[in-house]
Amino acid sequence: MISLRPLAGLALAAALAAGYAAVPAAAATHTAVPAAASAQESAVSSAETAARPRNGKILYAGISGGRGVLKIKNGTKRDAVVTLVRGKSKAISIYVRARSTASVKTVRSGTYRIFFTSGYRFNVSKGRFASSASYQRFDDKLKFVSTSTTWSIWTLTLNTVPGGNARTRGVDPKDFPA
Repeated sequence: MISLRPLAGLALAAALAAGYAAVPAAAATHTAVPAAASAQESAVSSAETAARPRNGKILYAGISGGRGVLKIKNGTKRDAVVTLVRGKSKAISIYVRARSTASVKTVRSGTYRIFFTSGYRFNVSKGRFASSASYQRFDDKLKFVSTSTTWSIWTLTLNTVPGGNARTRGVDPKDFPA
């Protein structure tokens, strides 16, 4: 059986046997948090449409400006886009290249459903991969809580993690928050 286990007394490690994982970390008391990503980053030029986005590029920032941190580790051979949805509104989307790690350091307090797509040849204007695309979401939601001295830090791992228990399910591409 797969179970949650303490990690260094500060965090719980939750990993996914089906190929994906989530690790919630204890609230932190860091003093420096980067500025919020601009909502203008969601607008892209036609030149960027054909180019592969850089690792960590914020593709959409509709709800940002918080202190929560989401770290994404993509150990797969395919690029990915991770999208946070709060309620029925798309909040943030970030591009994570294959075998790379990226972070969003401006997540507002709230509960988010996490969707992700992976594949090859991402089309920025369509918000979709043109080749070998898969669409999934985590069953569990992530809760971000921020105060003046603490905030949530979550890590998602987009590859198999031994002993994991975070589950995902496929999503119809038409239901994916593009």
